[in-house]
Amino acid sequence: MKIATYNVNGVNGRLPVLLRWLEETKPDVACLQELKAPQEKFPLQAINDAGYHAIWHGQKSWNGVAILSRTEIKELKTGLPGDDEDLQSRYIEAFINGIVIGCLYLPNGNPAPGPKFDYKLAWFERLALHAAGLLKHDLPVVLVGDYNVMPTELDVYKPERWVDDALFRPETREAFHHLIAQGWTDAIRKLYPTEKIYTFYDYFRNAYARDAGLRIDHFLLSPQLEGRLVNAAVDRHVRGWEKSSDHCPVWIELED
Repeated sequence: MKIATYNVNGVNGRLPVLLRWLEETKPDVACLQELKAPQEKFPLQAINDAGYHAIWHGQKSWNGVAILSRTEIKELKTGLPGDDEDLQSRYIEAFINGIVIGCLYLPNGNPAPGPKFDYKLAWFERLALHAAGLLKHDLPVVLVGDYNVMPTELDVYKPERWVDDALFRPETREAFHHLIAQGWTDAIRKLYPTEKIYTFYDYFRNAYARDAGLRIDHFLLSPQLEGRLVNAAVDRHVRGWEKSSDHCPVWIELED
């Protein structure tokens, strides 16, 4: 089973890129972030024509998450529990082929410190609470998406330049490691513990050509799935396509 994540940075504006990538790589499940489209503007017909079912949680101009699947999707949850006043579309959860899949778009948090950073950390706390609850159900779970965090210095080009950024501040990394400590496995680092791997390249300063990137898109696996992980990679070349997102698609393969 091939599960992918892709921050599309605008699902309608970059629909040709998304469809090209789906046709080329054919993931069984694709989790999308930053749809930047209201609920009624999701391109469902084009997604269906590409061979996928879909559930999505849209928002005008910002945020938005979706899960695409070649097989039936059972939607479990829309929105992250813990704050009824939070209207940002950043989490959606489904049951597919016996696996609970949570697709998330964690807040950026910049500028830090400040209200946006406080929101990021509070969202992280809510995610940790929900993740702990998922583990108690003793089901295979993947929490996947754009976490907006570089967990270690290996995950960022020239880390000394990022020490004050919300994606790399100690509080952010501590929150990520606290989540991992519940019993989750960072799938990419499980297979590639010491390799330089980036999933995001800024549009500025020729970052993609210079390989000056960040690893901020992650797969966290529950203990039931750690032993089923057989492969993982970044579709880095997609970042070089015309009108592509600043993120690369990332995927893992699990034994059935």
